[in-house]
Amino acid sequence: MNAPAPRTIHLTLRVNGEDHEVSFAAYKTLLEVLREDLDLTGTKHGCELGECGACAVLLDGEPRLSCLTLALECAGLPIETVEGLARGTQLHPLQAAFADLGGSQCGYCSPGMLMTAKALLEAEPSPSRERIREAISGNICRCTGYQQIVDAIERAAAELREARK
Repeated sequence: MNAPAPRTIHLTLRVNGEDHEVSFAAYKTLLEVLREDLDLTGTKHGCELGECGACAVLLDGEPRLSCLTLALECAGLPIETVEGLARGTQLHPLQAAFADLGGSQCGYCSPGMLMTAKALLEAEPSPSRERIREAISGNICRCTGYQQIVDAIERAAAELREARK
């Protein structure tokens, strides 16, 4: 007997403030739908095991590993990807700090780091260096040694606090 064909899901995903009507196989992860169906390739495909953090996005404001999240679970929840950080040509303070301080070398981990850091700074505007390290502990970087990443997050936190005054 043949296995039944995978069910196709039709739904609206709200990604970076815009609604997208998508149809996809029920088994597809959020990572796959973002990259393959919505052409949002900033979110990186890393380990597929939830160990590297390269695929981190914000789901309802919280960091989520998109490789471990079924896309159908995301209906009705706001999704933020690295493509949604900048406002036109204006980089988000995290992006600018990463660029200025060498928080990115090969860049593969950067989207996940940036999204995780954004969630941290929204929840805790003045995190300690230790808290920054703890928050990004699920994001693996093979290039920088993390010092520049922590420096960049710390600088962006200061800029965001100043902008709120």
